[in-house]
Amino acid sequence: MAEELPDELLALRASIDNIDAALIYLLAERFKCTQKVGRLKARLHLPPADPAREAQQIARLRALAEGARLDPEFAEKFLAFVIREVIHHHEAIAAG
Repeated sequence: MAEELPDELLALRASIDNIDAALIYLLAERFKCTQKVGRLKARLHLPPADPAREAQQIARLRALAEGARLDPEFAEKFLAFVIREVIHHHEAIAAG
């Protein structure tokens, strides 16, 4: 028979589940916006990647992470992953 888990653990896990769901919905909204950016860039014949913008975003998110007491290295790795996916989408949009 499984041991009953403490209410505190169950409550913390429920909060984590809610946060995970919010993150997924936020990422979905972000990608909706970046898809529009990709279509606009393709229409204007702009390159899929914008290294200057990416550097600004990395610096901005590192500062936000520090203020939130989140490891800035982790924040940068996470953003780099998202940016790679966005660029991949922009390349696909530009290719038609």
